[in-house]
Amino acid sequence: MSNKSHVAILGVGKMGAAMAKELVAAGHSVHLWNRNKSVADELLASLPQGSTQSHNTAHDALVMADFAMCLFTNGQVTQSVLLDDPQTLTGVKSNLIVIDMGTSGVDSAKALDQGLALKAIAFVDAPVSGSVATIAAHQLLVMASGKESDVKKVEPIFAAFAKKTAYLGIAGAGQAMKLAVNLIVHSLNAAVSEGLALATANGIEASAAYDVLEESVIAAPFVKYKRAAFLDPSAPVAMRIDTVMKDMGLILDLGQASKTPLTSAIAVRELYAQAQRAGFDAQDMAALFSYIRQS
Repeated sequence: MSNKSHVAILGVGKMGAAMAKELVAAGHSVHLWNRNKSVADELLASLPQGSTQSHNTAHDALVMADFAMCLFTNGQVTQSVLLDDPQTLTGVKSNLIVIDMGTSGVDSAKALDQGLALKAIAFVDAPVSGSVATIAAHQLLVMASGKESDVKKVEPIFAAFAKKTAYLGIAGAGQAMKLAVNLIVHSLNAAVSEGLALATANGIEASAAYDVLEESVIAAPFVKYKRAAFLDPSAPVAMRIDTVMKDMGLILDLGQASKTPLTSAIAVRELYAQAQRAGFDAQDMAALFSYIRQS
């Protein structure tokens, strides 16, 4: 196979659009499909002419592809798009590898692996840790699982935007690791929100408090990256609170299924649930700070 491939991107949100730009820059041909076609068409117009196509159906994009990257909001959508209509995968290339890069959950990864295997189509479970900015900087982390030989085949595609692909085992292990990472991220976000609320309630300016956090022992990359989101209400939304709630549901379900006590996760989920009920569901996760301050 040539080093330059045909890559379908199904689900052209912020992350999918950012990946498309880097794949085109690396010389790959990109085939876009989105349930709202106007979104894919808008991205198409921003990319070099001839490098990308926007398709009317998922099938039209898939039959062109060597690799198909799925970036939907949840695993149910991914399964529906790929498996509900038998015609969707009819006529695809024999070497096609389908890659789920969303936070879909372990059960979804296993269902996709099994459903695609029945059609003799390879599957790689490969959620990511990072953002649009880390994609542009080629610093995304991919948590991959499935057949190791298939993961090795997709690594050159990931290299267009990722710093590392961590191979974790059979399909579903990538999702499990992603949920473990997100449990820590969402808990840290909640802790920073409460810490800032405590500091500001005692007369410390939010920016001064954040300066201290960035120099303290908790100065993880997440803390530095989220500064604007915590301090500027007009900052772009990266991860919405309703998305956090989706993740926390998957996390607690996985904890229950694997008999893993997640006591603090229950409290963290309830805090986000309170913010969601108060109307913060479409705001960035860092808006949890604002919710706590006004409560």
